[in-house]
Amino acid sequence: MTCRVAELRRKEVISVKDGTRVGAVCDAEMDVESARLTAIVVYGRPRLFGLLGREEDVVIRWPDIQVIGEDTILVNYQERVRVRRRRGLLASFFGDE
Repeated sequence: MTCRVAELRRKEVISVKDGTRVGAVCDAEMDVESARLTAIVVYGRPRLFGLLGREEDVVIRWPDIQVIGEDTILVNYQERVRVRRRRGLLASFFGDE
């Protein structure tokens, strides 16, 4: 199977570690000396409908790509877990941590 870079951009990226959708391929990195792809790039998710910018882009190195299929790319990637502690209204009012 052959795949052009334009076709690569339409594919969804799925993590094989936890089955989550990472996003769609938006760009690719290439080593110009060896003429080989070194990574694919998935743009970061928009924050507040894009009004607050985007999260950081996800760069997935070529060795972490498991399978390139017709519609999806399976990768060995797991998103970092962000833990945000929610504070109640009274805790923020009285300054309790």
